[in-house]
Amino acid sequence: MKKTVSYVLEPEIALDTDRFRQFIADEFSLPLEASDWQVRKTRQSVDARSRQVKINVEAEVFINETPQPQRQYEFSYGNVSQAPTAIVVGAGPAGLFAALRLIELGVRPIVLERGKDVRARRRDLAAINKEHLVNPESNYCFGEGGAGTYSDGKLYTRSKKRGDIRRILEILVNHGAVEDILVEAHPHIGTNKLPYVVAALREQILQAGGVIKFETKVTDFVLEKGEMRGVVTADGQSYTGLGVILATGHSARDIFELCEKRGILQEAKPFAMGVRIEHPQSLIDQLQYHRPDRGILPAASYSLVAQTQYKGVERGVFSFCMCPGGFIVPAATAPGELVVNGMSPSRRDSYFANSGMVVAVNEPDWKKYSKHGALAGLRYQQEVEQQACQAAGQTQLAPTQRVQDFLTGKVSSSLNETSYQPGLVALDLSSLLPETIAQPLKLGLQEFGKRMRGYASNEGQLIGVESRTSSPVRIPRDRESYEHVQVKRLYPCGEGAGYAGGIVSAAVDGERCAEALVDRYRR
Repeated sequence: MKKTVSYVLEPEIALDTDRFRQFIADEFSLPLEASDWQVRKTRQSVDARSRQVKINVEAEVFINETPQPQRQYEFSYGNVSQAPTAIVVGAGPAGLFAALRLIELGVRPIVLERGKDVRARRRDLAAINKEHLVNPESNYCFGEGGAGTYSDGKLYTRSKKRGDIRRILEILVNHGAVEDILVEAHPHIGTNKLPYVVAALREQILQAGGVIKFETKVTDFVLEKGEMRGVVTADGQSYTGLGVILATGHSARDIFELCEKRGILQEAKPFAMGVRIEHPQSLIDQLQYHRPDRGILPAASYSLVAQTQYKGVERGVFSFCMCPGGFIVPAATAPGELVVNGMSPSRRDSYFANSGMVVAVNEPDWKKYSKHGALAGLRYQQEVEQQACQAAGQTQLAPTQRVQDFLTGKVSSSLNETSYQPGLVALDLSSLLPETIAQPLKLGLQEFGKRMRGYASNEGQLIGVESRTSSPVRIPRDRESYEHVQVKRLYPCGEGAGYAGGIVSAAVDGERCAEALVDRYRR
């Protein structure tokens, strides 16, 4: 007999394996030590909306019945070494999952990645952190696994795109991720573990006869009669196939420039820009859990949104990519830029909590750059990053201001401890950020300080700039076919094309693009 149950429990019961089993035994009048029954959680989430934190738990109880496997999918990757080929540009989540899906559908993927494999990337990340040296081909954004590999591993998505999120999570579990991600409402692998999962995905592609080439930068497209038949790389090599899945991520500015040069339709799109805000994790725990210490509870997170009015214009201010127990990292992709991002290890056990704190950027903001056409927002974004780097002395020191100092217009006389390894420099962020970012940001922080007492105190500090929240460019495609609206056999995909916002949604989009390409062009 199988019973499906749901409870709202105290954390000390729900999050302790032994006490939870005891609770179920009492509920069903079962002998605690008996082997003829089992309980398995299927969903779990923290509810901290009231002063008494509760855990929502869904579970299955099996009595005199063997539990069926928790996984719902079976995956088969046959050998495609002699099959027709398709080109995948980029080895982030969109590209890797597109490649795996192509294999399932009997097509050989050729994955071209400008950066290095996950292991080799580490040396370049160390160079950014310790020596302030940015390798434009290998950094926190470029390389195997994309931006998510070394800058978090959060798997939560609100995306309702066609495609099964559960399927994506099971593929990750099959390649080394912990099964907890199938249960947690906000699943997370962690930046310390995700590289091993990414490497396993790569090995799966190679074992099936797919091709992955690292340090292979696409510099041109092979266009014939309105169709994209392949790409050309920096070494002069051409790769052709059934079509091209363009999954280059939101920071591959040279790809947007190449599309512009080759007459491939693009459009500027809204994005967001601001800073990272960093607090002691203990403060966030106290604000969210209303208790002196969090005990068995996980490091607390938060999500904040406010609508502000500045000079008659309404602007959204919101937290983005909140990283409990995490670190702030340098995410520039070229020398002369300064960009920050956040990440968390699997245990989320850092002393610090950080989150993007950003303001919506819309078409009027990049009007000054309108001569750049579809790249107007990109140029606006780029200029802010370059000015930040210049203000920091052409280093990766991050411009920083404590929260109350920012609100009162005072350069901080001292700065708090930080997780950001390159170091901080005290600057006036109001003079560094565009007015249309800085002023709504102040209004938003004042509102958030009312909701979470202490959030807007000088225990927190603002570290800039957080400018790569999403792509400032969209490469338009047909809603049904996923194909570019003008160029046949081109499938713009993932975050870089403007159709995803994280690991899971990018992976789903990669699968859908692969299916669409095969359905239309595999004969």
